[in-house]
Formats: sequence, C-alpha cells, structure tokens
Amino acid sequence: MNVKNIEKNGNQATIVVEIDKELMESGVNKAYMKARKQIQIPGFRKGKAPRKMIEAMYGAHVFYEDGLEEIFPEVYEAAVVKQDVKAVGRPSLTDMDISDEGIVTITITTDVYPEVTLGEYKGLEVEKAEATVTDEQVQAELDSMAQNVASTETVERAAQMGDTANIDFEGFDNGIPFDGGKGDNFDLKLGSGSFVPGFEEQIVGMNVGEEKDIDITFPEDYHAELAGKPVVFHVKVNKITETVVPALDDEFAKDVSEFDTLEELKADIRTKALEKAQKQIDSAFENACVEKAAENTTVDMPNALIEAELDTQMERFGYQLQMSGYSMEQYAKMMGGDVSTMRNAFRPAAEKQAKINVTLEKIGEVENITVSEDEINAELESLAAQYQLELEKVKDMVPAEEITTSLKTRKAVKVIVDSAVAVAPKAE
Repeated sequence: MNVKNIEKNGNQATIVVEIDKELMESGVNKAYMKARKQIQIPGFRKGKAPRKMIEAMYGAHVFYEDGLEEIFPEVYEAAVVKQDVKAVGRPSLTDMDISDEGIVTITITTDVYPEVTLGEYKGLEVEKAEATVTDEQVQAELDSMAQNVASTETVERAAQMGDTANIDFEGFDNGIPFDGGKGDNFDLKLGSGSFVPGFEEQIVGMNVGEEKDIDITFPEDYHAELAGKPVVFHVKVNKITETVVPALDDEFAKDVSEFDTLEELKADIRTKALEKAQKQIDSAFENACVEKAAENTTVDMPNALIEAELDTQMERFGYQLQMSGYSMEQYAKMMGGDVSTMRNAFRPAAEKQAKINVTLEKIGEVENITVSEDEINAELESLAAQYQLELEKVKDMVPAEEITTSLKTRKAVKVIVDSAVAVAPKAE
C-alpha cells in the first residue's frame, strides 16, 4: 500500500492511496465469499456460482466496492493513523480508479481536528454573586415543613378557600354532556387553580350535600372544541376537609428535627440554604469562566465534532426521558415536532459545548496536564463506591482512556477557575 498524496485544506484532508493487487484481491475474495450465498445464475445451484462466472455476467469489478469495505481498516490505519492525520467523524470515499494492471487508487476525504488558537484563559474577570439567604426564604422552608406534617380534618361548615372539597361534577354544553367534563369523588383543593378559572371560587360557600349549577366560560386558549364556550357544570359537594397546620413553635421544632427550639431550627435551615446557594454560585461561576475562555478561543469547528456532541446530548436527553417513561419520539410529538426538530433545537448548545471541549483540550496541551495511574485508580474506586459496583466491573465498563480525558478536562477547568478574578455583578 502506498500513500501517494495528503492534502489539507482547512478542516478537511484529502488522502490518495494506492492499493496493491494482492491486498485488493484478498478483499474482493472475502466480498465474493459473502455475496455468493445470495447469487443464483443459470446452470448453478444457489450459492455455488464461480466468481469468474459472476464477474463475466456482472462486470469484472462487481465485488471491488464491497472488497474495499473488507480491507478498509487496514487502509485507514496506513492512510490516516500512521500518517498522523487526526481525523474526526467518519471518512468518505470520494474516488476509486482501477488500472488495467488491477492496481486500485482511492481518494479518501475526512474532517480533521481543527487548529485551536487560545485567547485569554487565565486571570479572567467574571461576575460572581454573593451567597445570601433572606428571612423570607427561611420562613418559606418552615412553612413547607409545616405543610408536610399537616393533618386534615373533616368539617361541617361551608367550604372556604384553602379547603379540600370532595365533589361530583358533570359539564354540559347547551345541555349536552361533553367529553372529559365528568368526575366523581374528586378532591379539589380550593384556590389551587387546578380547574377552569371561576370554577373553584363558586364552590366556596357550598355545604356538604349541596348541589348547584356553575356557569363557566372556557378561556380562548383552551382545547379547540371548548375554547371560549360558555358551559354549565352541575356540582355536588360530598365532603369538606381543612388542612390543620401546626404552630411554628419550639414543639414543632422538636417534632420535625433534632433541635429543641425554633430558633435553632431556623439557624440550621439558614446554614444549609447558604451552603446550597454557595454551591450553585460556585458552579455558575465555574461555567461562566469556562464559557468566557471558550469565547476567547479562535477555531473553525468541523461539523463532525458538532455532530458528535449533538449525538452525546441527544443520547443523554433520551436517557432522561426513559427514566420518566417517555421515548424520544413520544416527547417530540408532545412538543409538536419530530426527533429531527429536537436535534436542531439542541444544535446551538452542541456548538457551544464543542468549542468548550476543544478549548479545554488545548489548555491541557499547553499546560502539559498529565494524569497519573494513581489518579485513574482513585477515580475508578470513586465510581465503584458511587454506583455500588465491584471495582473490576467498573474497569470493564469504563475505558481508562475515558477516565484520563475526564480528569484532564477537570484539571484544565481548574486552571481557568483558580486564576479567575471574581467581580461583583453589575447593578440591574
């Protein structure tokens, strides 16, 4: 095999390779052996036709394209890997010429890893907020805790906002029941906004056993069949319950926590909220630092890298959907599109992330970032503990190269963030 020419133009490389007769013949023969099982010609049983006979009928080079597929790994190794062409994505065969002597010359075109020119990535000035927790936030958390331990009691009085009314209802459009307008023993929290505007307000004041008709006009943006229509709901109240929220005092604190006083509980809520807020701010600061470094990078991104990042993001999102019980196709349909529409929606984020990826890789190169065997083992042990798996199983599942890349990326991020200068956010 002879690599005759390599020509690079921007993010593409064109490689001309001459394949000798012996190698090409081995590929063609493998292709014939696979294909002959499906070929039947007059005078021969199916799968028994000689190669020469098939070539005589269909052309001397009938198996050459499939034969090239058979030997392509060897061709790729010699033409791309050994020539230090840093290819990305899938290469394509753009030309094939067969000489009278049987020597095959092919032209391969492939996207290559781009030239990356770093801009400023150290000492970046990036806005960073100060972690704060207000009294209102602490009170909201206390209220939420109180709601979690609240009890319900049946009451013998007229329904009020905040009560839960158990109702039977049926909707009528011009006296005719409509689909989806009926429910029995439905628990409706008054004031929750669960029903059509105006419905819950008209339940207020009703007593257990009382029935009445409620006039409602559906919003203009409701389902097409009922949008803007005036309808009547016949409603019967079966039961009324109220939520009894405990008083926020020292006894409450003892019941819901390990603290003896409400003030101690408030202090703990504030401390944990501050820790959470600080983590969010630190994460936002880190992301902003990395994004700014990537913005300062000059690179002409090959489409293959963007498509690879798109694949990653779509796969990750698809997994999240599966955890929620949806397929990608179902979710896309719910959103009024299809999978290709969703992929296009993800593209801007993929383009941004792909640029971040090459920026961090270049920083790793410039800063001579390395990863030791001990660091790789420590990361594998951490993953094994996190997912409660045996270490050897994790080693089989996660390639060491993937761990190395991840650790190098983290170190590159640390270079950016540790040198960054936090500045107060601009006043709105």
